[in-house]
Amino acid sequence: MQELQKNTDVTLKHSKNLRQKPSEPECELCQRAWVEINQGFLYHNVHQLTRLLAPSTQLLAVVKADAYGHGGTTVAKTVVDAGAVGLCVATVQEGIQLRKAGISAPVLLFGAINTPEQVRAIAHWQLQPTLCNPQQALVFSEALADSEITLPIHLKLDTGMSRLGMPWQEATKFARIVQQLPHLKIASVYSHLATAENLDSTVTEQQHQRFEKAVNQLHAAGIQPPSLHLANSAGTLTNRALHYNFVRVGLALYGLYPAPHLRTAIELKPVMQVKARVMQVKTIAPGTGVSYGYTFIADRQMRLAVVGIGYADGVPRQLSNQMTALIRGQRVRQIGAITMDQLMLDVSEIPGVQTGEVVTLIGQDGEVQISVDDWADTLKTISWEIICGFKHRLPRLVLS
Repeated sequence: MQELQKNTDVTLKHSKNLRQKPSEPECELCQRAWVEINQGFLYHNVHQLTRLLAPSTQLLAVVKADAYGHGGTTVAKTVVDAGAVGLCVATVQEGIQLRKAGISAPVLLFGAINTPEQVRAIAHWQLQPTLCNPQQALVFSEALADSEITLPIHLKLDTGMSRLGMPWQEATKFARIVQQLPHLKIASVYSHLATAENLDSTVTEQQHQRFEKAVNQLHAAGIQPPSLHLANSAGTLTNRALHYNFVRVGLALYGLYPAPHLRTAIELKPVMQVKARVMQVKTIAPGTGVSYGYTFIADRQMRLAVVGIGYADGVPRQLSNQMTALIRGQRVRQIGAITMDQLMLDVSEIPGVQTGEVVTLIGQDGEVQISVDDWADTLKTISWEIICGFKHRLPRLVLS
């Protein structure tokens, strides 16, 4: 396997016997906090997903938002090597970043494109855009008028998400307009599922039926899209009838499930761990307030570990006094308000904790594990938001 290139965030190489030359300022031991990305687990998840697919279906890997916080170019190269046939991003800039990293796989842009400058950048970098309405199609055709380029484009239909896309009832009209415009070639027709992770499949079945009707109308008009795709991670895990030619998988790539009831569908391994180091250890007396606002006051003598990670790194401040962390394979509670760069742990029950020890905030230490879902459940949010929140000042440490 080719050596992965460094991402624009600082991607560090891992070695059991770490040796850094004096001229190299970045080193694992220098980091106060970091995100670990398990490359082997990415391979595992891709292989598990491809085994689940219908025989005629291929995998598109969703790597938008810096691969959901995992490191866009690193993840993109890994999943393509593991079997994904294409990549999906949200913005032109994300697509350009992949191309500059030497990635040649097809890149589908999800976001709406509305300016000639964006169109010309897409053509230059050989990206494949989504068109959501005829007005966009005209912008594309006019922007390419002085070129000899024929650009593959993907038509988005709104079957019930009520976000981007042409109403599914107007699919044939939309496709005919695009077909009549120079410089554009339909590569696929697709839609997006709104509630595929729900136990109640009523809405998903309705969207599926609408998509089928739109495709049948296209066929009746003599329009044969080269490919179709509908399923996201949840749709991929629940129903093969939703697979079509491609599935677009994001969350499941990273070892997370869109809903608890889908955990039995496939064995996935969480790719991300978040770790930090103890910066200082101190003893406080009973009645001592901890951190801003004194939201925690010690009821006894306590030993505190100040850990070098905070809300500026992606640890939500709302988790203050509600989260735990792992040190030496034991669970300890976080106390006081989480600050911009640090948080405090009660390590009274772990004798001899020292400055520099590693704390696991998300991941496994020994037999104990804290998951992304644990944080999401506490905050009454979704795992997508948690993993996308870890900031670029946390280096991504790639583990083989």
